[in-house]
Amino acid sequence: MNKRLLFLLPLVVFLVLAGYFAVGLTKDPRKLPNMLAGKPVPEFKLPPIKGRDDKGFASTDLLGQVSLVNIFGSWCVACQIEHPFLMELKTIGAVPIHGIDWREENREAGPAWLKKKGDPYDLVGDDPRSKAAIAFGVTGAPETFLVDQKGVVRYKLVGPMNAKIWNETIKPLVDKLRKDGAS
Repeated sequence: MNKRLLFLLPLVVFLVLAGYFAVGLTKDPRKLPNMLAGKPVPEFKLPPIKGRDDKGFASTDLLGQVSLVNIFGSWCVACQIEHPFLMELKTIGAVPIHGIDWREENREAGPAWLKKKGDPYDLVGDDPRSKAAIAFGVTGAPETFLVDQKGVVRYKLVGPMNAKIWNETIKPLVDKLRKDGAS
């Protein structure tokens, strides 16, 4: 009987692993868990990027209105794909967008990129050491967080935003948060 179990053990291990991988293949790899969902934005205070004469960007700036926080970098290919759509949102005044310029090797690269491509951000903070990005739990750029009037994270988008994602997911959430906040 022991010899029989010895021959069946590899089959059992294979079936368990096959089941595990089969379930894993049904998961969307773009949907990472949002550890901040329903929690206040982590406290941060970032200086402005070079060439911008504003105050930078801090967690306290997120109080009082529904807004987006977009983590970007001039080095990020997906950010370049997303950027024209963020410019569209800025043009129509859809929602305030704040940026965190993340991990620029050259501190002038981010500001030069925004000057060339257009600046969709109301406020931009410089995060060369990833302090704010780590606090947000960022795994890559771009990532965008939807924050309500009370400074609570309500949604996290991993990857570039586009019209489909905006219209089907983020805009309805923005509208709901604005309505709920007004009542």
